[in-house]
Amino acid sequence: MAEHELVIRGGFVVDGTGAPGRLADVAIDGGRITAVGTVTGRGAEEVDASGLLVTPGWVDVHTHYDGQATWDSNLTPSSWHGVTTVVMGNCGVGFAPVRPDRHDWLIELMEGVEDIPGTALHEGITWEWESFPEYLDAIGRRAYAIDIAAQVPHAALRGYVMGDRGADHAEVPTAEEITRMGRLAAEAIEAGALGFSTSRTVAHKSADGRQTPSVTATSDDLLGIAAAVGSTGKGVFEVVADLVDLDGEFTLVRGMAETSGLPLSLTILQREGFPPDEYLRIFALMEAAVADGVAMRGQVAARPVGLVMSLEGRGNPLAPAPSYQKLAHLSLAERVEEMRRPEVRAAILSEVAEAGAGPLYRFPHLFVMTDPPRYDQRPDESLGAEAARRGVPLEELVYDALLADGGRGSILVPVNNYEEGDQRAVRAMLTHTLTVPGLGDAGAHCTMISDVSFPTYLLTYWGRDAPVSERLPIEWVVQQQCAATAELVGLRDRGVLAPGYRADVNVIDLDRLTIGGVEMVADLPAGGKRLVQRADGYLRTYVAGELVRHGDDLTGVLPGRLVRGAQPAPA
Repeated sequence: MAEHELVIRGGFVVDGTGAPGRLADVAIDGGRITAVGTVTGRGAEEVDASGLLVTPGWVDVHTHYDGQATWDSNLTPSSWHGVTTVVMGNCGVGFAPVRPDRHDWLIELMEGVEDIPGTALHEGITWEWESFPEYLDAIGRRAYAIDIAAQVPHAALRGYVMGDRGADHAEVPTAEEITRMGRLAAEAIEAGALGFSTSRTVAHKSADGRQTPSVTATSDDLLGIAAAVGSTGKGVFEVVADLVDLDGEFTLVRGMAETSGLPLSLTILQREGFPPDEYLRIFALMEAAVADGVAMRGQVAARPVGLVMSLEGRGNPLAPAPSYQKLAHLSLAERVEEMRRPEVRAAILSEVAEAGAGPLYRFPHLFVMTDPPRYDQRPDESLGAEAARRGVPLEELVYDALLADGGRGSILVPVNNYEEGDQRAVRAMLTHTLTVPGLGDAGAHCTMISDVSFPTYLLTYWGRDAPVSERLPIEWVVQQQCAATAELVGLRDRGVLAPGYRADVNVIDLDRLTIGGVEMVADLPAGGKRLVQRADGYLRTYVAGELVRHGDDLTGVLPGRLVRGAQPAPA
């Protein structure tokens, strides 16, 4: 007679604590881990994991599934990449609270900030809510392949309380409006939001070109909300900020954590136009804050962040050319046919060179995206370096690269974390004691960025493929993507393979684990397009003990649910 529902036998278990990996069995009952080690009792189901890596499921704390969660139970591409818990509502944007006459406004904001097609959002979102608790109820009525948690977004809060004034940067909320925003944020936390998020970067703009409403929020605004959320004794804060005035802006961000008494995470990237070592100054300020007892962490990326430029996407290096614009309305096949005509090619190349604009001239490094993709390419492997070697204009090589594979060729343009032409800054940020991996933006940047594979890259590159001197221990990688990310947002019941923890488990063929090529698919509502990447090598993914991925396919089983609020660690 079986003693366990499931036993995963003989795998190399890396349990998420940072402890050395070991050959062990993992027993699962009732959606929880019940034993790790030598399991003598038989399982109703037995899985042979000999030669395979067994880890907790990845916890991705930086996604934008706020709209997609209302129509997609599988939450792809995250569920293709071993992720078993996602946190949405980042960067201060989301869809609740919202008044009935503000639906279009929030859609335009999300379309602009996160590059999610407005047509898809209009078609897909059912608007079953007004308040944030009602939004959580709507998400809570659905079942998913993986677990999902939410944060209350600052921009939606401003629009709800201030109306049109919330998006007007010349306007300042009144004391009563700040009190009301704080009260609503606290209400959201009490209803199950994990935290509150805000954006202070000029890069975040609505579809109409206006900067995100929270970018000029005053200290009274932010600290008032922080105090109200802090009064609950629950929740976390997530902030993305330009930090142009580093000392002044950091003081405000630190003040949110101090005022609330709650943890805060801050986006940290090596950015174009800033000193390459600017992130070290941010780390120094964070270290001083933590030494003073302020709970702060940095969210960092697993690799350079790059734009994916293609004929199918919104971003296109040839777009400045009027002759290309005349073809933009054509289908891809028709456009490619026209672009292969010598006279069209000559006209577009001439106009691009004459305009001297766009990513061809703004960014120093452009790379052909391969399948599987490489993100560690050196500057001497760039199209610019190749053009110099061959003595031809860069735009000619770009043109040919985009036309490859029937017009489905793509170019990667690193815009963050590549200022020195390598990944030294990425590694320094990942290994700092006050950071956790994040920033993959799953569910967002549909036609220009594909960073959903960050968790897989963290394991494959930094744990396996990086030069030996740069490689990071598998145990450390797993701890960072599981227990550390879960801890950041208060989900202490997952991210570890130990008795009592949630049975979110990956069984991985590490030798075969590979990130797939970037592909454009039209599977959003209203035929909206998005870039996706798959992964090969996740043999089994379990959520609460249920098999959600087997081999290359999702099983259709939907054990995932809305996670309401912080979760305590097992006794």
